Amino acid sequence: MVHKAEFPEVGDLVVCTVSNVKNFGAFCNLDEYEAKEGFIHVRDVATGWVKYIRDHVREGQKIVCKVLAVDLDRGHIDLSLKQVNEHQKREKVQEWKNEKKADKLLEIVSDKVGKSMEEAWAEAGEKLIEEYGTLYNAFEQVTIAPESLKETGLDKKWAAAVIEVAKENIQAPIVTIDGLLEVTNPKGDGVDHVKKALAAGKDVDDSAIDIHYIGAPRYRITVSATDYKEAEQEMKAAVQKIAVAVEKTGGSLSFKRKEEK
Repeated sequence: MVHKAEFPEVGDLVVCTVSNVKNFGAFCNLDEYEAKEGFIHVRDVATGWVKYIRDHVREGQKIVCKVLAVDLDRGHIDLSLKQVNEHQKREKVQEWKNEKKADKLLEIVSDKVGKSMEEAWAEAGEKLIEEYGTLYNAFEQVTIAPESLKETGLDKKWAAAVIEVAKENIQAPIVTIDGLLEVTNPKGDGVDHVKKALAAGKDVDDSAIDIHYIGAPRYRITVSATDYKEAEQEMKAAVQKIAVAVEKTGGSLSFKRKEEK
């Protein structure tokens, strides 16, 4: 995946391939920027004194660096390896992999429309990035809400191809939250009333809601959705429906949210 921007900005994280290691530092090719090379001074390779630089970097190695400085006139980019922690590294590598996949998906889209990749970027790719932030995010969001493509102004043939390719190749992100219900009903047929109330809680739109028996009077309720905000809203709606049904028959309910999965 190659950025449309010619240079990264100071503070950006970039995926690099180490091309040449010297005692005083390492030269790297920036994988996301065409024909761009950066340099990591030995002091920016690792925290503390670096005795042998090849203990930390070697030719051909994929690394994630932070951009310290960009000299546009000289085309020089200063990088730091030591300023990137493991969490940042994992996130950046995943983002890079996602965008490489998105480039392949756009290529499939261009084939379906019968256009070149240059035309695909000009007529679709740039509009998708402008609307969704990244190309991969565009494909991912289209699997969740294909109608959102209307906001991009894409031609119908491009929009149809993007939706088709997204649905075939991207699995919509799913988050799961759960909570603990305590449901009681003192009547002789209270168990039946509790079962009906719990069934009412599962009938919330098209939500993926599961309720499992733990041990009287406790039940675990689990909600899956495309984001945490939606999941919380659906959990709230489900619990409210259960509470209404329970209280109508003289029962009671308590609810406690558990940690997110």
